[in-house]
Amino acid sequence: MGALVIAEHNGARLSPSTWSCISAASKVGTVDLTVLVLGGQKISPSVAEQASRIGPVKKVLTYLNPCLENSLAENMAKAISIVVEHGNYEHVFAPSSNASKAFLPRVGARIDAAPITDVVDVLDQETFVRPMYAGNALAKVQSSDSTKLLSIRTTAFEKAEDTTSNAPIEAVSWNDANAGISSFKSEAVSSSARPDLAAARVVVSGGRGLKSGENFALLDDLADKLGAAVGASRAAVDAGFVPNELQVGQTGKVVAPDLYIAVGISGAIQHLSGMKDSKTIVAINKDPDAPIFQVSDYGLVADLFEAVPELTEKC
Repeated sequence: MGALVIAEHNGARLSPSTWSCISAASKVGTVDLTVLVLGGQKISPSVAEQASRIGPVKKVLTYLNPCLENSLAENMAKAISIVVEHGNYEHVFAPSSNASKAFLPRVGARIDAAPITDVVDVLDQETFVRPMYAGNALAKVQSSDSTKLLSIRTTAFEKAEDTTSNAPIEAVSWNDANAGISSFKSEAVSSSARPDLAAARVVVSGGRGLKSGENFALLDDLADKLGAAVGASRAAVDAGFVPNELQVGQTGKVVAPDLYIAVGISGAIQHLSGMKDSKTIVAINKDPDAPIFQVSDYGLVADLFEAVPELTEKC
């Protein structure tokens, strides 16, 4: 019995979510666990080498093809399907992310399997737990598909540990990988000196209470002092205060930092589902009845325009 983990990486390093995904895959039981590294020809060999040192991994496959250079969902899905069919894997795991949300359903259509998304626990080889109703309920899902397709909510799993030994690395290739459906035109990448929102140890998030995008500068100053990433509620994103790449919540990014500071966020259930697994939650809101206080470890009922500058000054 074999399990395949789709690695996420930036071309030079594995994403931290891959370690958590491997940890989830190891809960299936006694399996041969393989990591698949997909991408174009310019990927650093260090990506596969990092994967080979993760404890439960038995083999690393590298599938490098020019058509995978920009991770187009159609091409990724076809390449993954080819690997799954040739390897006869019974489980396929991918971190739950914008990328996997695009390619995993396409893989399912190709191999006739129904994806199970946002898995937070693996009970056995056929039974998995996933949240429903914005995290208010947990569903136990059993799959009878010959290949189980799973996206993993990586904040629910500890990261697998590295070892000193290296699993073998094997290059694979099939000439028919190019789906020929879509082509890459251009991309615009925003750069920041701050930590990545999904992997940051400290996150400072703002909501509609900040009233404007200019006022997010208050959070920027605090985040710089704390070495934190900046996030936002959907209300703030919809109002145009900040770009949607900063959105935390059910339709944004799911985070679980050591410290989450919610500023001017009322605490809609959709937002809570994306951050309630944080180890320590601090809420600042002038409304004492705001739902955010029900999940926070520390709450400050105060005007954020007075409290945040004072907090920044004392950091």
